[in-house]
Amino acid sequence: MQDKTQNKDCGKTPKDSNDKYFLAMSNVAIAHPLFKARLFEYFDFDIKKTFECDTNDIKLADEYWGGLSCPRDFFKERDNTDPDKFYDNFMELSSGENLSKGKPLKDTAFSEPLAKGIKYITYDSGNYPAMLKGIADFPLMLYYKGDFSGVNFDKTVAFVGSRKASTYAREILGTIISAFKGLDITIVSGLAEGVDAKSHSSALENGLKTIGVIGSGFKFQYPSSNKKLYEEIEAGGGIIFSEYPYEIPPMPHQFPQRNRIVTGLSYGTVVGEARMKSGAMISGKLTLEQGRELMCVPGLISNPNTEGVYHLLRNGASMVTTGADILDVLGWDIKIETAGKENLEGLEKQIYEAISIEARAIEELALVLSVDINDLMVNLTSMELKGLIKQAGGSYFIKG
Repeated sequence: MQDKTQNKDCGKTPKDSNDKYFLAMSNVAIAHPLFKARLFEYFDFDIKKTFECDTNDIKLADEYWGGLSCPRDFFKERDNTDPDKFYDNFMELSSGENLSKGKPLKDTAFSEPLAKGIKYITYDSGNYPAMLKGIADFPLMLYYKGDFSGVNFDKTVAFVGSRKASTYAREILGTIISAFKGLDITIVSGLAEGVDAKSHSSALENGLKTIGVIGSGFKFQYPSSNKKLYEEIEAGGGIIFSEYPYEIPPMPHQFPQRNRIVTGLSYGTVVGEARMKSGAMISGKLTLEQGRELMCVPGLISNPNTEGVYHLLRNGASMVTTGADILDVLGWDIKIETAGKENLEGLEKQIYEAISIEARAIEELALVLSVDINDLMVNLTSMELKGLIKQAGGSYFIKG
C-alpha cells in the first residue's frame, strides 16, 4: 500500500474516500480519544458509520461496552463539521496551493503557512504503527510532518522526564542514547523542554531517527525554545505526530493525552527525572497499563526530581544505567560496543588515571583532581555508563 505522503486513497475523490471521515472525527470530541476509539471498534472499524452515528447507536454501544460516556457536545460538534469541506480545506492548504494564490479559505482549520507539508495517516493506513493499535485509546488518525521511510517502528524506545531536568540528568541521558549510535533504534519523546528535548537532540547527534509527539496542532511550535528542534527532526528524517487539527492550541489536558501516544508507540519507556506529580509519572502509569516495559535511570537522591523515579523503582520498574541495560530489558539481541580508555579526554582521562593507581571515594577524587564535586559526579556517572568504571563500597574502581 502506498505511503500516505499525500492521500492513502490516491485516485479517489474526497467524496469517495473514507479519509474525510477520519479527518472530520479529529475535529470532534477532541478531549475524548477513548470514547472515539471504542465507538470506532463498536462499528467494526467503519469510520463512516462511526461519524454518522445517532443517539440510538450510542445507546447500543454503551450497552456493548458496559458503559460508554458520550461527550456532552459530541453531536453538536459532529453536526458542525462537514467532512467534505474539512477534507478539501486540509488538502488545499497542506499542499500550499492556497498560499500561492494568496487567498485564505473560509471555515477552515488550516489557514496559515505552517499548514504546508502536513500529511496524515489513518487507522487503516498500511503504515499506521502496529504498536499504537494495541492501546485502548488509540488515535483514529494522526497528522504528521517528516518521513516514514527511514523510521524503524519495530525498535522504539520512549524517553520522558522533567521539563526542568538537571545538568546531571541531561548528561546521563545523552550518554545512554549515544550508546545506540549505529543501531537502527528510534527514540520517541514529547518535544517538551528538558528530558524530551535532550532525548531528541541526542538521537539526532548520534544519527538516530526520532519521533516527537506534540500536544497541539502544528500551528503551535510549543515551547518556542524548541522551534529549531522541530525543523531538525523533520530535516533529519524523523517524524512529528499530532492528533489535533492545525489550529488547536496547547492546553493542559492535551499533554497527558499526548503522553499515551508517546508510550503507545514504544516497546518501553525510560523515565529520566520525575517529581511525584508530573507528566512523566503519568507516562509511567500509562506504560504499565499498556503492557510495555517501564525503566528508570537513578539520579541524585538530593534532587526532588528523582522522587518519582525512586517511587517507580520501588514498585517494580527496571533500573537502567546504560544503553545495554535498556536492550536487555526489552529483550533485543543487539550488541553495543563500549568505549575504550584510549578515547578518553579531559576530566574523564584524569579520573581514569587517578583510579588506575587505587580505588578512591568521590570526595578524595575531588580533592586530588581539584575539581568541583558536581562536575566530577557527572563525569563519573558518564564513565560508569560507558562501562569503564564501577562503584562499590563508596569507592570507584576501573571495571575489570
